Amino acid sequence: MSRDSRHLESVLHHDIPLTRAMGIKVLDWHDQQLRLYLPLDANVNHKSTMFGGSLYCGAVLAGWGWLHLRLHEEGIKDGHIVIQEGQISYPLPVTMGATAICQAPSAAVWKKFLAMYQRYGRARLTLHSRIVNADSNDDAVTFTGQYVLHK
Repeated sequence: MSRDSRHLESVLHHDIPLTRAMGIKVLDWHDQQLRLYLPLDANVNHKSTMFGGSLYCGAVLAGWGWLHLRLHEEGIKDGHIVIQEGQISYPLPVTMGATAICQAPSAAVWKKFLAMYQRYGRARLTLHSRIVNADSNDDAVTFTGQYVLHK
């Protein structure tokens, strides 16, 4: 696990205690892609699949964590990240441990986000995350979230 991954996992478990109870682990941060692990046993529902609320949290946290790490790389440490809005779809059941994945937006979108934050002290960024079962690459969950960074 990289230093950035360890840092993020520590922040999540300290600042958002629910992540510890959910058993969330940071798998890796590589090429501006964040991957989180969600174990089934800590998030199981009455149907022996992963609870929808846990999946929502995992999807939100993948985006939140992505933004946290990316801002850290940019040297921006004076902002607060919040989720403003989210839309989720659950096309497949999650029947085992799962991976939540968030990838970078386009370079142009990122550049505009940074410029807005530097100018106004507040900016919005839409991020997309997905969750896949451990044995598949098919999307079990797709999520689009609007995150706000403010001073």
